[in-house]
Amino acid sequence: MHPDRPAGRNPARGRQTAVTATQRSRWGRLAWALVLVLAMVTLAACGGGGTSSQGGGSAQPSGQDSAAEEPAETGAEPQPEPVEPIDVTIGIGGQGSLVYLITTLAQQLGYYEEEGLNVELVDFQGGSRALEALLGGSVDVVSGFYDHTIQLAAQGRQLKAFVTMLRYPGLVLIVSPATSKNIQSIEDLKGAIVGVTSPGSSSHLFVNYLLVKHGLTPDDVSATAIGTTSSAIAAMEQGQVDVGSMIDPAVTQLLNRHPEARILADTRTGEGVREVFGTETYPAAVFYTDAAWLERNPEAARRLARAVVRALEWFHSHSSQEVADAMPAEFRGEDPDLYVAAIEQVRQMFTTDGRMEPDGPEAVKEVLSMFIEEVGQADIDVTQTYTNEFLP
Repeated sequence: MHPDRPAGRNPARGRQTAVTATQRSRWGRLAWALVLVLAMVTLAACGGGGTSSQGGGSAQPSGQDSAAEEPAETGAEPQPEPVEPIDVTIGIGGQGSLVYLITTLAQQLGYYEEEGLNVELVDFQGGSRALEALLGGSVDVVSGFYDHTIQLAAQGRQLKAFVTMLRYPGLVLIVSPATSKNIQSIEDLKGAIVGVTSPGSSSHLFVNYLLVKHGLTPDDVSATAIGTTSSAIAAMEQGQVDVGSMIDPAVTQLLNRHPEARILADTRTGEGVREVFGTETYPAAVFYTDAAWLERNPEAARRLARAVVRALEWFHSHSSQEVADAMPAEFRGEDPDLYVAAIEQVRQMFTTDGRMEPDGPEAVKEVLSMFIEEVGQADIDVTQTYTNEFLP
């Protein structure tokens, strides 16, 4: 025994005892910390932190992808609310005619439906019949010629065009290959039978204008309805009329069969419009309706205008063959190649953006005033007969 150490005490055992106590104290603190951590994790899992199901199910196992229950942010824009469909009935003054091609093309491409419209297209023999349907309330809108808005303005009825499809009218006055009359010019038409799509239509107004311009009167001829497509060709070939006021594709089809047929006036090109009307533009096919309808249905007008402008853009960015393929098969007739050729012939007639040019309405008014007395005498503000406000 070492003289300096107290009796009964082992130094090594004392050191071991001290170390063991320290370790116990340290492990105790770690244990309490672990308990606290586990408690916090449990509270987070049960407290709606995004890992439990909506119905109160257990927490997701550690490491499991929670995307199955809560989709991750993708950055995609929210989808717009579906629009309420609007029903619109459109009257057309000869649907198979190329002057109204865009009206049908917009339907074939699904643009009316995409714009939230339920459109019904109703075909009439000519523009005057479609106008009568509008005035009678059986259609909402007419796909017809702009000149009718001027006519009705002279009678105190406010119609308004709100999208323009044609800057040239595309009307052609052509001599029947079966006529017995010697017709070399418009001056030779006195006593002739003239075929028009329907009496009072724009094709009829075209004839009256040409007669007055060349020193005759509308009473110097007899006008009869021949329709627009196959019926017009049949009337010309059978000699039922001496001349016809026609539009494509009937013009191209007739000339293909009878290349000797004489053209007296042609407004399918800018050159022809300048020669016939003395102006750079002569607006023709438009959507027009009663001004009161536009006030009550501005959203329907906007959707119609968007659909038409989209169809115009598609038309100008595709070939004539592609346009023909998009149209109803029955419109192409017996010779689809001739239908394509007719589309190619009239391409420059169509506007690119649906806009009415400011000088066009005044030109139409001046032409009509030459042979419609009430138009010449009326104080017509042409700016009230059209609007571009609904265009996209």
